[in-house]
Amino acid sequence: MSERALPMDAIVIENVTKHFRKSTVQRHHTTLKTEIVRWLRRGRRKLPQMFIQSLNGVTLRIPQGKTMGIIGRNGAGKSTLLKIITGIYSPSSGTVQVNGRISALLDLGAGFHPDFSGRENILINGIILGMSRSEIRGRMQTIIDFSELGDFIDEPVRTYSSGMYMRLAFSVATFVDPDILLVDEILAVGDEHFSRKSKAKMAEFKKSGKTIVLVTHDLATVESWCDLAAWIDQGRICAVGHPREVVSQYRQAVELGEAQLEQPALTAPATLGHPELDASAAAESQEANGVATEPLELKDVQLRDRANRPASTLGPSDSLDVLIDFEATEGLSDIGFSIRIARADGVQVYATSTFNESIQLPNPLPRLGTLRFSIERLGLVDDTYSVEVVAHTESGHEYDSSKGVLSFSIVSNTQETGMVRLLHRWSIESRNDAASDIHPLTGS
Repeated sequence: MSERALPMDAIVIENVTKHFRKSTVQRHHTTLKTEIVRWLRRGRRKLPQMFIQSLNGVTLRIPQGKTMGIIGRNGAGKSTLLKIITGIYSPSSGTVQVNGRISALLDLGAGFHPDFSGRENILINGIILGMSRSEIRGRMQTIIDFSELGDFIDEPVRTYSSGMYMRLAFSVATFVDPDILLVDEILAVGDEHFSRKSKAKMAEFKKSGKTIVLVTHDLATVESWCDLAAWIDQGRICAVGHPREVVSQYRQAVELGEAQLEQPALTAPATLGHPELDASAAAESQEANGVATEPLELKDVQLRDRANRPASTLGPSDSLDVLIDFEATEGLSDIGFSIRIARADGVQVYATSTFNESIQLPNPLPRLGTLRFSIERLGLVDDTYSVEVVAHTESGHEYDSSKGVLSFSIVSNTQETGMVRLLHRWSIESRNDAASDIHPLTGS
């Protein structure tokens, strides 16, 4: 299996199945004598083995440095998959390869001994995750400070509330410096303050190139924050690819009803291959199956700098052009374009549309054309940002959106924080009895 693994894959899951044996003991028999009598009466014959199938032929590759969101109904197999990746469960068949140190936030308080203090549990969990005692002691105070447990850190964790459990678990899992972080809905337990802290820490993880696997029912978070998404139903992979596309397919299936989720056409994981979806192949598949395509298609979206070069790393004062190549049917008139820029943690930095700004596009739209959206000065602080383009009608019906992840990074030599870098200057005024002078100040 290792020969087939891609060098840039953090996790490689090949044809994994997992089943759990059903209990055959009649639970209303409570005495040893009764059970022995029943066993003697039925003899030594074996009872028929019955299993619950949790995962059925799951194949999935998660690239290094990407954030993968896993969605699906309750009981679809999402949490079971995470537990197989961490090694809590062994697959019934198939293989799992994990490349790098892994840390997990699964069941609340999992891995904590209730009678040990928070400090002792930090030490134990750090050792389990592969750290040395000296490494853990070196990071102990940082973990305690982030968890905000104060004097409770030396109390038994059985006295903790669910929020305190979560804060300690998150602090340990993220400050042991893992290469891969698995999160299973646990962040929903925290209050608003700690939720902001944890999201900022997760954004820091993304920026530093860590791999994150997030199981969640929050579809908006998957769309805005994840690089890739996988939809699991009945233990099978239904779709893998760009979060917006996968979430859209999942929502459509939910709207069609539970019966539609069980159709074989929705459970064919082998046709998807690597998680990066090919948008043109998907469009060709739609046409081959007689599915009508939208009257406008985004053929390509590019980010360009002032010199018309592909923009990947820019400065706060640099400009940015978004080039949108489109193909429209003849006579298309009710059409507009939206631009959305978001920070790495999913926070929207800026959004606008031709409708909002009363921009008059040609009526009708050319069959082939390029729309250019130019930002004269970005004015953003150091971070990574994503750009999304959507073509839609004035009423909001979406024709097409940018496929894949369009992103750029802002790098500067300043230490400013926040979201935007405002145009500004510093000056100092010196006063005396005769006059006052204003002196502009410059930085290094």
